[in-house]
Parts: sequence; C-alpha cells; structure tokens
Amino acid sequence: MYSEAEIESAVAAGNLTPEAAAALRAHVSGIRSAPGPDEEQFRLVTGFNDIFVAIAGILVLVGAGWLGGSVAPWLAGVAVAAAAWGMAEYFTLQRRMALPSIIFVLAFVGGLYLGGLALYPYLAGPYERVGVPEYPGFWSAFAGAGGSRSFLLVQAASAAIVVVACWAHWRRFAVPITIALGVGAIARLVFTLIAVAAYPDLGQWLLGVVLIGGLAIFTYAMWWDVQDRARLTRRSDVAFWLHLAASPLIVHPIFMLIGINLVAMHGMGTDTGDATLAAVLALIVYAALAVVALAVDRRAILVSALAYVLVAAIYLISRIGASGAGFAVAIIVIGSSLLMLSAFWQSMRRALLPLLPESISARVPLAAEVSPRRPS
Repeated sequence: MYSEAEIESAVAAGNLTPEAAAALRAHVSGIRSAPGPDEEQFRLVTGFNDIFVAIAGILVLVGAGWLGGSVAPWLAGVAVAAAAWGMAEYFTLQRRMALPSIIFVLAFVGGLYLGGLALYPYLAGPYERVGVPEYPGFWSAFAGAGGSRSFLLVQAASAAIVVVACWAHWRRFAVPITIALGVGAIARLVFTLIAVAAYPDLGQWLLGVVLIGGLAIFTYAMWWDVQDRARLTRRSDVAFWLHLAASPLIVHPIFMLIGINLVAMHGMGTDTGDATLAAVLALIVYAALAVVALAVDRRAILVSALAYVLVAAIYLISRIGASGAGFAVAIIVIGSSLLMLSAFWQSMRRALLPLLPESISARVPLAAEVSPRRPS
C-alpha cells in the first residue's frame, strides 16, 4: 500500500508525473468505492499495528514524564516532548503511521506547553508563590496561580514556544494536525496577551475575540481547502484539522453572544417565554450552520453545535407535554435528522452549490457525483 506522502514524493522526484498520480488516485478511489470528496476522509488507522504502536508509545511517554517529573516539574513536559520527537523519527518519518504520529505530535506540543507553565514558580514573584509547595506532584508548579497577570504572561510565553515547536515539527515530519496545533497556539497566544492587556477584566471582550479568532482559523482552513478542491492530497487533511479547531471557537461564542445558554433553554432563572425564544433561536442558528457546513463540505461545525440544538429540542418537546420522554424523543429526532442529512448530503450539496454566488461556489470543494457502489 502506498501512502499519499509517498505518491507526492515520487512526483517531486520526477518518477511519477502529476497526471499519472491523479489517475492512480482516481483508480484507487474507484476500487475502494469512495464516492468522492463529500466523504471528508482522513487517514487515521491503517491496521492494528497502528493501535499497538500507539499503546506502546503512550506507555513510553508516561514513563518519560514520570521520570522527568521526579527531578523537576518542568522537566516532565520536556521529557515527554523529547520522547515524542524521538519516536516520531522512526514511526512518523520512516513508517508514516497515522495514529501514532497524531499521538506523538500531541504529546510533543502538550509537553512543551505544560513544561513552560511549570516554570511559573521560578519566574513569578515570591508573593505569588505562597502555598504552592503544599500541592504535591507536577501540578504544584502552577497550582494556586489562578488568574494572576504574571501567570498569564507565562501562558503566553508557553504558547509562543509551541508555535515555534509546531513550525519545526511540520518542517521535519509534515503531520497534518501540526498546522492546526500551531494555529491554535497562535490563537492562544493572542487571547492571552489580550487578557493581560485587559487585566483584571478578563471576560469583557473574551467572546468577541474568540469568535474573531475562530473565523480567522476557518478562513485559513478554507485557504487549504481551495488548494485541493477534489480532496486528493495532504492539504485536505490539514484543512480537516483546521476546521475541527475553528468550529468550537465559532459555535460557542455565537450561541453565547445572542443569549443562548443551557440555563435559558431549561427556563431556570428566566422567563418561560425567554427560554422558548432561546430554544427556537438555537434551532434556527443550527439550520444556518448546516447550510454553511454543506457549502464548505465540512461537518465539524455541526458536531460542535450539537449540544445546543439537543438541549433546545429537549426543552421544546417538554413544553408540548412530553416532559417525561422529552430526552428520548429529542435524541431520536435529532439523531434521525442527522442521519437523513448524512444520507442526502451529496444530493443537497449539488442542489445548493448552483444557488451560491460564483465567487463562493468556485472556491468550495467539488460536489461528488453519485455512482453505484461496487459489491465488496
């Protein structure tokens, strides 16, 4: 079996023409009965060996973190990051194993970020470290720091380290999720610096800033998608992870900014009419997000908003007299709706795209043609 990275390497080396590579991808796609880009595929597990290596790698990471933490809290994160990079040298660079590669880059990034946070006691003033030694283990490094301004600066510095680390990791290993982690670290850095500037009013502009950040990441994800509208290369995988990162940053602020929250949907502490209006608005917003998801052919934004629409449906069903079975009826209705959406996804996209302005339809992923599936 040849990976996408190996095909791209053959094209770059001149051993395979781009046309031949495209023909090979199309042929393999037909053999596998893949209807096209609407399936939103990404590589995760190619065999049980991926799971076996992932489990073994996690054991090594835990052991490295344990040993490093026994010396100094910050060394736990550094040890995990070093072990993750070392294992990636073989299992990512040589074997191109998807699941272990994802775990190793997550451990690498997480280890460096937490290791940076653990330096807080060495950088903060003595008055901000009172009581910290009372907490045993790794978390003692920043337990009790709370929302102090100096701790926010340490978080910003840690995020900056992660940005540089993600760039180096991408240059070396080119794991698709790395771009999303690096962009997420940039967002974290910006959010934290804004929180420092607005201190101690940390929440005054938070939702608006998060929404802008989510839209910026969404735009960047679409930039990757536009480069591979047929979703045949690694660029599509990069866009998938970016959409996954952007979705919660877009969805949650939207619902919160228009006054939709779980308390309002249940009518606790609010007027029943307000709660009903909030529930109806939640369904309308979810329908609008479904149109966006169809247009860009990405489902992550629907998953991120699922909790809101589910609670809204439960509330509305309970208001019409089915309070006892409201939860069961709601999850059946929502689940059935999502299954129908999935079943007719391709047909709905083909109907929607001609209705969009040409400036948009020319920049979204292509609609797949429905073809009969081959028997397995």
